[in-house]
Amino acid sequence: MDVELDFFCADGVTPAIDNEEAQRLIRLVLEDRNVERDCMVSLSFVSDDSIAELNGTWRNNPHPTDVLSFEMEHPWDEDLAQDEPCELGDIVIAPDFVAHQATEFGTTEADETRLMLVHGMLHLLGFDHMNESDACKMQQIEDAILARMGGDGTLTEAILTRHRGEEA
Repeated sequence: MDVELDFFCADGVTPAIDNEEAQRLIRLVLEDRNVERDCMVSLSFVSDDSIAELNGTWRNNPHPTDVLSFEMEHPWDEDLAQDEPCELGDIVIAPDFVAHQATEFGTTEADETRLMLVHGMLHLLGFDHMNESDACKMQQIEDAILARMGGDGTLTEAILTRHRGEEA
């Protein structure tokens, strides 16, 4: 399985992880979910204002948030040509929002960003957290993947996903 990552940082925005680490983490998520097909993912780091605008447009909630995911294709879709990569979709993360959240949860910005990337990837693969059971399942997967990745050691569990009860 090959991963093609389009890594974008808006002007003035500095993510807590780099392209190489993001690609390793995306690969871990895909391996964990038994995805064998080549995949493409777009990862953008934007300002709180930009993510608030996206959140307002797509979720009718005009406030900043930590991560948004926009699904495109699913790797198990039988209509996709076998020799073409799957365009999973776009993940958008707001580093300033994530930094604030890291302080709130007692983690590092890097660990919190890793969690948001795993969380976003799981959404691209069809997971959500609309009910307690789904939220717990998503948390268990996040925890297992993050444990395999390592990190700064401040994020020992996803703390029952920060997005419990929100629309996916």
